[in-house]
Amino acid sequence: MSGRGRLTLCAFAATLMAAGSMLPLVEPAGWILQAAFLLAVQSGMGALARRVPMPRMLIVAAQTLVTLVLLTVVFARAQALAGVLPGPEAVQRLADLLTSGAEDVGRYATPAPVTDGIRLMLIGGVLLVGLVVDALAVTFRSAAPAGLPLLALYSVAAGLSEGGADWLWFLLAAGGYLLLLLAEGRDRLSQWGRVFSGAAGSPGGPAISDGRPTAPVRTGRRIGALALGISLVVPAALPALDSGLLAGTGGTNGKGNGGGTISAVNPLVSLQNNLNQPENREVMSYRTNTGDPQGFYLRILALDQFNGNEWRPSTRRLKDVPKRLPAPEGLGPDVMVTEISTNISASRSYQQTYLPLPYPATEVRIDGRWRYEPMGRTLVGDRGETTRGAQYQVSSLMVQPTADQLAAAGAPPSALQREYTRVPGSLPKVVRQTADKVTKGAANNYERAVKLQNFFASDGGFTYDTSVNSGTGSAAIGRFLKDKRGFCVHFSFTMAAMARTLGIPARVAVGFTPGTAQSNGSVSVGLRDAHAWPELYFEGIGWTRFEPTPTRGTAPSYTQPDAPAGGTSDPAQPEKGASAAPTVTPSVSDGCPAQMRKQGECGSSVAPGLVAPTDSGTPAGTVLGLVLGAVVILLLPLLPLLWRLRARKRRLSFSAGRTPADATARTLAAWREIIDTAWDHGIEPDDSRTPRKTAARVVRLGQLDPDEAAAMHRVAGAVEQVLYAPEPRSVTGLAEDVEAVRAGLRASAGRFARIRAVAAPRSAVRVIWAASDRWAAFTGGWAARWDRSRVRWTGWLRRPSRQQG
Repeated sequence: MSGRGRLTLCAFAATLMAAGSMLPLVEPAGWILQAAFLLAVQSGMGALARRVPMPRMLIVAAQTLVTLVLLTVVFARAQALAGVLPGPEAVQRLADLLTSGAEDVGRYATPAPVTDGIRLMLIGGVLLVGLVVDALAVTFRSAAPAGLPLLALYSVAAGLSEGGADWLWFLLAAGGYLLLLLAEGRDRLSQWGRVFSGAAGSPGGPAISDGRPTAPVRTGRRIGALALGISLVVPAALPALDSGLLAGTGGTNGKGNGGGTISAVNPLVSLQNNLNQPENREVMSYRTNTGDPQGFYLRILALDQFNGNEWRPSTRRLKDVPKRLPAPEGLGPDVMVTEISTNISASRSYQQTYLPLPYPATEVRIDGRWRYEPMGRTLVGDRGETTRGAQYQVSSLMVQPTADQLAAAGAPPSALQREYTRVPGSLPKVVRQTADKVTKGAANNYERAVKLQNFFASDGGFTYDTSVNSGTGSAAIGRFLKDKRGFCVHFSFTMAAMARTLGIPARVAVGFTPGTAQSNGSVSVGLRDAHAWPELYFEGIGWTRFEPTPTRGTAPSYTQPDAPAGGTSDPAQPEKGASAAPTVTPSVSDGCPAQMRKQGECGSSVAPGLVAPTDSGTPAGTVLGLVLGAVVILLLPLLPLLWRLRARKRRLSFSAGRTPADATARTLAAWREIIDTAWDHGIEPDDSRTPRKTAARVVRLGQLDPDEAAAMHRVAGAVEQVLYAPEPRSVTGLAEDVEAVRAGLRASAGRFARIRAVAAPRSAVRVIWAASDRWAAFTGGWAARWDRSRVRWTGWLRRPSRQQG
């Protein structure tokens, strides 16, 4: 196998080994096989392109294009041109997946499910890192800087892992990098016979000059030490993923015994985490005087947007918490309601920004900074306020509609109808077809809703299973209807989607089932009581709960024929430990002026750490602009480094021609490399000096030792020989002398000067000078051609007059 072939294979292996650190973040791990296959195709494209004599940047561009096509085929084939080419719709699809994936990363607990968005981020990230590693190590023949993208991949995984990544993944990533360095070293040895050295060392031994390792060895050691230090420090500085909106499984106190802080960012997958906990740890307790304890659900928030990838809450404005909350939307005067009172005490391990409340709440008395979101009737913590240890009193309505009232419900408002019946175009047709089939013969929306509930709860043959992958997008809904296995997320999301296809306004509520009654009269709510259920809107009644999940919760009485309605018992005494003097004044954000509060301009309902986008997607042009901008931002700082590596490689790899012209070109290229190296280390070039005086100046300012000074003077003598001798002759050992001078300059320079010489070389300004000269030549050439054309044109115009004369 050739040297480039070994480097290509090692770059592929190093990237894949570093990508292994991402495996603990998600389940299942099958995505790594897909990433490996696509990475192999990408690397193979680079290997083929390097067999063709073409500029290196074109090789990188070809690999980038192939990568984009691969991602399009895998993630956006339906929107691609001819199923392969990434058109505007495909780019929009990829952008939507990246948006949802970014939100999933912030919301989901680890290990998170491999949603389409997360899978795109994982595979796309591996391909991007693989492209950079392949370009640096193989195309530009510089393996040392390739450790930085590998380090970035490991650091991201370590930062997102709870407690950091396991040491095994670090060893794999480091092993891949060392494998890459060894392959490059072997390739260099095969080309030069020995590593660049100013003195003869032991054959096959390390490059040593006067007992000191030469520059490549020292550089490798320093980069390795730097990478090791960063890999240990960066993961500690990056925030780990919390464990979810509803409850956490470990916590942030580092004890690892299940007693940590419960976080608050995930309304979806944390349900599955909570339901599968070995211990039903209590998150809150309450006392209430409801007459229907089995229907007393504690609601956190409503997910009312479905974009095809997931259900999520809309972005809405917050208001101050009024003393008395407004009447529930759509509730008419004819429906029987009973006001009940509840005292709730949250555990100190339960920390989130949304306040669990019975629905619909009419009055909330709680200390702290809380805001009110009217559409969802939820309270949101302001400026870091959370539920941790909160004790509060809630008055709420027990709405008791009859089946006749629900069946006679009129049409909802048109705006509400449009917003809450919207479904994405990616929703499989089987969802609407199944909804039509199940509700066939129903006379009204109420009967359709009951048929849907019964289809999932009893008649459809569905099985409750918390081990099923908790995908929430259109594909997951179609898969759930086929496999008929899932838990509350699948049942509630699918019923809500089917209701929307039938024209029934629907959303999904997330919260807790009633919990377990205790001997002291209180009710304990634990991790396993986490739940999701659909809410359907009926004009005159409002948002109404349904229960499609079998073996979980209870079906509402109004969905059961001839079921008696519950009453209200005597109010229980407030639970001991509740707030002694709960506030009755509205909660006000200190940072919001009174005038803005009156106008409702004091913020949105999105809790800290939760991204809730609007309905409109990102325009394809904007996505392309952002992608190109990100690429430019990432590559721009590397351009001087890449140009300098390419220039050094070109200057030191002239073919060993025998003509005087070849000898002159090879010698002058080596001289230019020494001048630019000295410039990069702070010794500015002076073209007014002779080569001999220039060499003496570099030796003096660069503080070169005798061997390095001798190498400098040998190159200067070779330059004078090819410039002034009648017969220029070839000089051997120029490359070794150049490397010896470069090693001496680096050894005498300070740390900052060495870093700048590599990352921001001063000699890179020659690119700008060359571009300026070419532009001047181009514009000068056009000016000359214009002058000649003008003369011919003028002569042509004047010719008739001379003929007439």
